[in-house]
Amino acid sequence: MNKSVFIVLLSFTIVACEQNTKNAKENQIRNNNTEEQTAEMISTIYGNYVDDSYNKRGEGFDWVAVSVKQNGDKSISVSVRSRADKKRPTCTFDTKAFKKDKNSYVALYEGKKIIFDFSEYNLTISTENQEDSSLLNFYCNGGATIAGTYKKIKGNLDAKQIDLTSYFKVLNLQGIGFNISSIENKGQNKLTIFTFGLSEQDYLESFDLEGEQVINAEVEDLNSDGSPELFVYTQSNGSESYGNVYAFSVNNKKSMSQVYFQPIAENDKINRGYRGHDEFSVVENTLARRFPIYKEGDSNATPTGGIRQISYKLIDGEAARKLVVDKIYKY
Repeated sequence: MNKSVFIVLLSFTIVACEQNTKNAKENQIRNNNTEEQTAEMISTIYGNYVDDSYNKRGEGFDWVAVSVKQNGDKSISVSVRSRADKKRPTCTFDTKAFKKDKNSYVALYEGKKIIFDFSEYNLTISTENQEDSSLLNFYCNGGATIAGTYKKIKGNLDAKQIDLTSYFKVLNLQGIGFNISSIENKGQNKLTIFTFGLSEQDYLESFDLEGEQVINAEVEDLNSDGSPELFVYTQSNGSESYGNVYAFSVNNKKSMSQVYFQPIAENDKINRGYRGHDEFSVVENTLARRFPIYKEGDSNATPTGGIRQISYKLIDGEAARKLVVDKIYKY
């Protein structure tokens, strides 16, 4: 072979190898970037998602948005809100959802599963079973549904147009219905509760929430008397997130009264090492409360004293029913 031809071929081979190496490195960088972006997307599912009409809101289009927030117990809070500056809000819905798998969360409503699937910058809401899809119409009016795919946006939703309802939930048990809502006005929330189905007098009361917000509500017959109890859980604003409960008991399905719930600061048996971050839930016939225990010198982010769990039972008091500490656990 001619020496000059060999040199040319060798040069082409070297260049090709260098190019292949360069392409391989670029592909690796691209793959790494994709993995990093995916990991970032998964770790930041929290935020605001909107439907296709949101970008046309300046033209008068109605729109629906979904806000996703992280809870202390590794669940998420999902709030569906819509435009409310020109007409009645289309959809209003709040729920707590628990992790199902890597990118999915599930919420239960009357034994039916609502699925929240997160993909790259998108959130899709559906029911586990297709025959339950009409459930997602219940939270909307005018034939609308919360089902569908929403795209994530940066920043906050349009404050001039969005529904200012900070929490909304409808619960039913033993033939009695409860409508729980909280409206934000000038930085302060007002909790309103009204019932339907009581035989003598339906309940309608509002409470000013000083520096706190509603995070969840549950209903259960805690004292097994055939009439339900309602529990509304709130959380203070700020890093401490102090918890509180607004509790109510139905009286023989005729009326409803508020239940006394002692502030934790007034109970020395359970408040030692307490700095908030409460979680509440109804467990069988008790109200359960759990929170981390702080030792002296612990930072707010790193409690080292374990977990305290308190079980409350409902008893009849002289003037009204009340929740009293039944058992205390530490682990």
